[in-house]
This record gives sequence, structure tokens and C-alpha cells, in this order.
Amino acid sequence: MKIFLLLLFLITGSLYASQKPNIVFILADDMNRDSWGVYGNKDCKTPNIDRIASEGLVFQNLYASVAMCAPFRQELYSGRSPWRTGTLANHSKSTADTKSLPHYLKPLGYRVALLGKSHVGPQQAYPFEKLKGNSKDNDANDQFLASSAKFIDSATSEQKPFCLFIASSDSHAPFTTGDPSQYSAEALTVPTYWIDTPVMREAMVQYYAEVSNFDSLVGRIEKLLKEKSLWENTIFMVCSEQGSQFPFSKWTCYNTGLHSGMVAHWPGAKTKQVDQLIALADIAPTLAEAANYTAQENDFDGLSFLKAIQGDKKETRPFVYGAFTNCNIIDNRERIFPIRVIRNKEFTLIYNPNHQGITSNVTLTSALEGKELKKKQNQIDIASSWVALANKNKKYQSRVHQLNKRPLYELYNRKLDPYELNNQIDNPEYKAQTEALKSALQKQLQTLGDGDPIDTEKSLVKNKKRK
Repeated sequence: MKIFLLLLFLITGSLYASQKPNIVFILADDMNRDSWGVYGNKDCKTPNIDRIASEGLVFQNLYASVAMCAPFRQELYSGRSPWRTGTLANHSKSTADTKSLPHYLKPLGYRVALLGKSHVGPQQAYPFEKLKGNSKDNDANDQFLASSAKFIDSATSEQKPFCLFIASSDSHAPFTTGDPSQYSAEALTVPTYWIDTPVMREAMVQYYAEVSNFDSLVGRIEKLLKEKSLWENTIFMVCSEQGSQFPFSKWTCYNTGLHSGMVAHWPGAKTKQVDQLIALADIAPTLAEAANYTAQENDFDGLSFLKAIQGDKKETRPFVYGAFTNCNIIDNRERIFPIRVIRNKEFTLIYNPNHQGITSNVTLTSALEGKELKKKQNQIDIASSWVALANKNKKYQSRVHQLNKRPLYELYNRKLDPYELNNQIDNPEYKAQTEALKSALQKQLQTLGDGDPIDTEKSLVKNKKRK
């Protein structure tokens, strides 16, 4: 009997080990990394995300290449840089020859689906199964849960592993979901990279309500997987996307724009924290490798960090790079103000080649034009409230000036200045670091065919206005 039980145990263990892992990836929409408790926020309620972080994996240095939705998602799903897929600009679509996770996982037997916000294209580049469930006006969590359960049951009944991306619209303005009553504007702590005004606090209440609503979805999907006894063989990842639509976050190359939050439940992980620099493009090859896909030479621009999850402390890459392309954004479709950035573990160098021009986006237009405080397209006009305060108090003027005007280069020591508030470009103490980062950035831009970012951006301007 003991021999029989031992054989049964060995056979069962062998079968489990040979199983391909399921993958569930939950993505927020314009959510600052430091809105989560795991990254230090003491006001915003994210108990489910924080619990997954405490029991699983925390990624400390994940960076996107572009802090806009369409470029972010196409980099995430393809594992290719936006320079390669042609998605530097807002609302862009990938080149027709782009391949993404469905191309790599489906031949391995996976069902690969996308639920919620898409913002990618063309279909041939991202051939996901499209599941029903997406609404910005109403809370979509119930529908997300039902659609997820239906898809998971279908894949399970077919005895197929599954890869499911759930793309919420929570935390993307206008703010319409969650319970704002759980937050008090007066009690909130305004981060130092924002200016404290009543309008800023009002916006944070509504934004935090959506962050908490997203956290609720995370907990419900986790519970669903556990109820179906799938948790132990499922890679479960939660990502904040890029920064919020508030100033100095989305539409910038600052840390609050490109630094993404990510936590995971990863079966077999041998570490609790990944400290290496990780590019967003690294996620797709990592998931593909975890599913036993053997990558070909030109499949990915990203590098798998599976060894880091398994405890290897070796750095995956020395730098991460980023970009912002001002053109093709609402209200600023033909404005040319490219931004490029390079980061290592300690320093950030930002390059603004058209520094004599002006950068802007839909959230900054009223402030740039000096218009009165107002609500536009159901969005709270935070920047104009900052301008009004700066007109009364000179100590805010330099920060407000920075909304639209940037110097040629910016250098930040993130160990001493994590929110990149004090430009050290003229500090002689950092001359060696500055020159090394400039050289590495220019070399990378030349390699990417982006040696002159101004010309690159001019080539992206769409002459035909959207209707």
C-alpha cells in the first residue's frame, strides 16, 4: 500500500510539474505606482494588491518606454519596443508584421484572451480572443468577473492552459467608479511632486476611489481562481500601467510617468522582490519562457527576467530607456516637443531636444493659455489651480513653469531625490555620470534610428485631424 501511494504521489507530482502554467494579468489604466500601499501610500486603500505583494513578488524597478496607453499596451503584449512597432505616438497602431503573445502561446495549446480595454492594433498583430466587458461610465467589475469565469471554465473544459489579460478602465479620467465617500480630501497627504490645492485634493479623492475599485477587482479574480482550484498553477500579475493623468505623470518621462508598479503570485518563485531594472518589453518574453516557448532571435526586444524570479541577483540590463512624443495628442496634435530618457539604478538623464519650444497635453491646455479654472470634458483642471496659486505665491512659480518649459537636459539622483524634483545637470559633482549617460543615450537613439528626435516627431504628425 505504501509503495502504491508513493507511486501515486510521484505520478501526480510529475503530471503537475509538466503542466503549463495559466497566466492572469490584471492591468490598471493611468495609475501611479505609489498609489498602492506596497509602494508606500498610507492613504489609498489597496488591501488585495498589498496582500498579494506580501505573499508573493514585488517588482521595484519596472519601467515603461512611453507613458501613454496605446504605446504601453503594445509594448506589454508584444515584448517589442515602440521604436520597432512604430507606436511612439498617441493612439498609434503597430506595424503589420508585429507579433505578440497570442502568436507565441497559441501554438503551445494556450487560449489567449483580452478582456476590457484594448487600445492596440491591428488585429493581425494582436490576435487575442476578445471577451465582453468594458465600460468607463459604469463599474465593470461584475461583468469582468462573469466573463473571466466563463472563459476560464471554457479553457478548463477543453483541458487547455489559458492566458487572460484583464484591462480595467479604472483610474483613467473621468472618474466615475468606486466610492469617493471612503476618502476625506482634507485628510489626504498630497505627494511632494504635486502642488497642494483644494482642486488637487478633490481630484485625488475621486482618483483614489477608482484605485480602490480596481483593487477590489484584483481580490475578486484571485478568489475566483482559488475557488476553481487553479491558484497554485497560475501566474497572477497586477500592473499599474503608466502614471496618472495628473501633472508630471502620464505624458512625461519623469519617474511618476514611466515607473510602473507590479506585484505577482508566481508559483515556484524563489525570491520575494525583484530589484533589477526591468523594461516593460521584458514581460512578454518572460511569460513566453514560463510557458515553455523557445524564443527566436527576432521575436522580442525585451529580455526574460525568469532567472531573477528564480533568485538570480544578476542585473538583467544596465539601462532602461523612455520617450515621449507630444504630437497627435488632443489639443496639441502638431506640437513638436520630443523627450527621451535613460535611467540606471541611481540616475535619470532626460533629454529635451526642442527645449526652446513648449510641451503640453489636454490636461495642461487651459493652464498654458492662462484660462480661468474650469472643468473640461468632465476632467478636473488641476494645472490651472496650480497656476492660480503660483500667481499668488512665488514659491510655486518654478514648478508651474516646468509644466510646459523644460531645459535641454535634466539630471536626477533618484537615491537622494526619488521624485526627480532637483535638477543636478549643472552640478560638477555629477559630471562623469552626466557624460556617461549622454553617451549611452545617444548611442541607443542612433541604434533605434532616432538620432534626431525632432525629425522623428515631425514624421509622426498626422495632418488629418480626427473627427
